Amino acid sequence: MARASKIFSLAVIGLDAKPIEIESDTCGGNKFLIVGLPDTAIQEAKERVRSAVKNSGFNFPRGKITVNLAPADLKKQGPSFDLPIAVSLLRRTGQLPDTFSQEPKEIFIGELALDGKLRPVNGVLAMAVGAKALGVESLYVPAQNAAEACLVPGPKVFALESLEQLVKHLSSEKLIEPQEPRSNLKYEALIKTDYDFAHIKGQEHVKRALEIAAAGAHNVLMSGPPGSGKTMLARALPSILPDLMLEEALEVTKIYSVAGQLPPGEPLVALRPFRSPHHTASGVSLVGGGTWPRPGEISLAHRGVLFLDELPEFTRQVLDTLRQPMEDGMVTVSRAAGSLQFPAKFMLVAARNPCPCGYANDPYTNCTCSSNQIVGYNKKISGPLLDRIDLHIEVPKIKFEKLESGETAESSKRIRGRVGAARRIQEDKFKDHKIFTNSEMSNQLIKKFCSIDQESQNLLRQAVEQLRLSARAYFRLLKLGRTIADLEASENIMSKHIAEALQYRPRVE
Repeated sequence: MARASKIFSLAVIGLDAKPIEIESDTCGGNKFLIVGLPDTAIQEAKERVRSAVKNSGFNFPRGKITVNLAPADLKKQGPSFDLPIAVSLLRRTGQLPDTFSQEPKEIFIGELALDGKLRPVNGVLAMAVGAKALGVESLYVPAQNAAEACLVPGPKVFALESLEQLVKHLSSEKLIEPQEPRSNLKYEALIKTDYDFAHIKGQEHVKRALEIAAAGAHNVLMSGPPGSGKTMLARALPSILPDLMLEEALEVTKIYSVAGQLPPGEPLVALRPFRSPHHTASGVSLVGGGTWPRPGEISLAHRGVLFLDELPEFTRQVLDTLRQPMEDGMVTVSRAAGSLQFPAKFMLVAARNPCPCGYANDPYTNCTCSSNQIVGYNKKISGPLLDRIDLHIEVPKIKFEKLESGETAESSKRIRGRVGAARRIQEDKFKDHKIFTNSEMSNQLIKKFCSIDQESQNLLRQAVEQLRLSARAYFRLLKLGRTIADLEASENIMSKHIAEALQYRPRVE
């Protein structure tokens, strides 16, 4: 008795890949059914597969066709199942050798065009990681996804241009050579920004604060009148950030691959992300989610910068969704069917005006806002969110003398060198703790790496009492002091480092 043809593919759930069995069977009738909780894209695969098989010169089976995607209780989505469905049908009808297996040794991934060509799909890096964990021997992917799949050493990666090419390979008629693995990948991240600190007049104290923030991946809030340079300073920040380490680059690439935002022709994200969502962004677009949960802006900013311009213009409800990810470096998206986790270790850089008109406390322009308007405007940002920001910086309007001065400020390249040196100190320090920066330290690691002398303790005690600091703010001050010490290559945190860190706490009204 003939048995159904079964082959294997992978489904991306969150950032993980789960093995999927594709079974096909034929009998009397005239229907083509796909079962196993497929989404609309998979249901439409029936027409794509039918045309691709015929236009590739193969016989499409007659009668009733049933394709089952198992496990049946796991929702599947996307067009990546086109290729495995076609291969399963060709094996069922004897047009391919039937290598029935209970274990996923071969994985097929790809979207089919009507002429049988293969189109790239999203999430291939996550699938390659999943394939390696399953002990898969061969991974068949569209040619445009091959470089991405080769980032993961392990399975042999076969780059496919068409269904016909795959059939000739599996029939041993014309073999395809596997792609070379890229496990020892080296890359050079070229800074792509039109902004350089050398081109920004004045604001030396703000540049110093951003240098500290970049060195330890600390959160920053800049406050000042319109036109003082807050947005330009924020957009210049990527020019002083260090290169992604390979491990970080793979983390970021995996997120962008699943989200379908991997730049064309770039299998690896080499630059630290800089995300700047508009203040009308919804909570779901910011933290992730949806019917089929996808990474949000905070995950797309993983290991990079999330820039929120005009911070009070975001709704308070949306801003408060950032509180848990800022603390944990991870966002959990819960739905009735289950929970998914996305990494979200980002630097929050925010900019705001001090009031709706922007000129409160400005010595040159009169503020037109009432006290109630200013209070209501400031209340849009909750205290717990402000408590999670390490550096609060006042950005004053630049004086005319600075604007017309011909002096050239320190370049981003020089600042980036100091930031990189501080990051390397942290990398060496945390090599056994699975973190990269001072901002990620737990309370246990703070006790280990942030010991301070008696003078610094007295300074902190006085600050906690006078500024009414929370326990969270206290530990964040220690982390900030550690980063300032790292910038000076100082083994110990000195009182001057704590004093500078205290300058960046908000003033008590």
